[in-house]
Amino acid sequence: MPDIPRLRFIPFRRADVVQMCRAELTAEPDLLAALESASELIELHFQREFHDIKQQLKHAYGPLDPDADTRAVAQFRDENAVNRLGSKLAQVLDRANYEKVSPEQLQHAFATASLFDLKLYVDLEEFEEALLFTRGATPREEEVKSFFGLRRQRVQFMNFERVVLFIRFRDDVDAESTLGGCQPGSTMLKLFQNVPGADLEMLFPNTRVGMRLVDKLMIGVPAVVSGGVVMTTKLGATLVLLGSLVGFWLGVRAEPVELDKAAVLALLAGFGTIAGYLWKQYSSFRNRKLRFTQALTENLYFKLLDNNAGVLFRVLDEAEESECKEALLAYSFLLKFSRPCSARELDEQIERWFVQHWQCSFDFDISDALAKLDRLGLAHVSDGGWAAIVKER
Repeated sequence: MPDIPRLRFIPFRRADVVQMCRAELTAEPDLLAALESASELIELHFQREFHDIKQQLKHAYGPLDPDADTRAVAQFRDENAVNRLGSKLAQVLDRANYEKVSPEQLQHAFATASLFDLKLYVDLEEFEEALLFTRGATPREEEVKSFFGLRRQRVQFMNFERVVLFIRFRDDVDAESTLGGCQPGSTMLKLFQNVPGADLEMLFPNTRVGMRLVDKLMIGVPAVVSGGVVMTTKLGATLVLLGSLVGFWLGVRAEPVELDKAAVLALLAGFGTIAGYLWKQYSSFRNRKLRFTQALTENLYFKLLDNNAGVLFRVLDEAEESECKEALLAYSFLLKFSRPCSARELDEQIERWFVQHWQCSFDFDISDALAKLDRLGLAHVSDGGWAAIVKER
């Protein structure tokens, strides 16, 4: 399993982080009052900022939203805003501590064997733009059954707690080649939970289910064996009769073949046997593929969290939460220091505190947190040392 990078996401609600920080300053009323004042300022600031961002995203995504129940006015459509939607969404997701999946990582996921015994195909050429973002990568291990449950093995894989998919179809894409009723030029947003890294391709709407080599062998080998049995046991008379007819038509056989009632019935019985055999093999292939498709559908049903505009509102809220938590933690620990401290010292103190008190490890983005406090006038730096600025209510 590849090395797991330390993630920036703080896996606690903002309300819980506030209570954690308050508990640390309960014994010092002056510092607690300073924390309460700063908390209000931080919350109001990011509420206003993300309200503006939400309006920008709504304006850009409105004409593209497939679920909208409002009329679009073409003359007011801002093409520049529409084209910037992907980059603007990427900025918000970065602030919500999501990590962008690179094209190389995506191709690696496509090449990795699926945990659900499925062979999946995705044609990325059908998309004008396709962006994938993940958050909360954790190692997992599951028992996978194969060969009708006779073989079991433990498989290690990377699991993503959250995955956001942003795709924009090309204008000239064939609508019949995609799944889910996607239309040319449409834009789609999806949010999923608990997705194995090897199965990212199952999230795309144009995913096609294929047959693995082992599946083809499981159908093909029995078909060949049973076909031989049918040919030798049930079609012997029919084959002899057909051979005689062909030989007579080609001039190899001089004696004509009499097609009496018994011969015709033998021919019809033989053709019926062949047709029934071919239909049985086709049905076996179709039923196996339907089972694969059903497994994919059931899997996505429990992993899908939100769609389209709902994804925008959800990640905006998550980004606001993340920004507030980071700023609040940095300010709280600056208050605890009786002297100016370096960014590195503050970073180590916060991360150690979470490990010791809350059994949680993550990579706290101290540079971003201190930059936020500096913009808000809640901290200042002098000679490399940071100190909190106490504001009166």
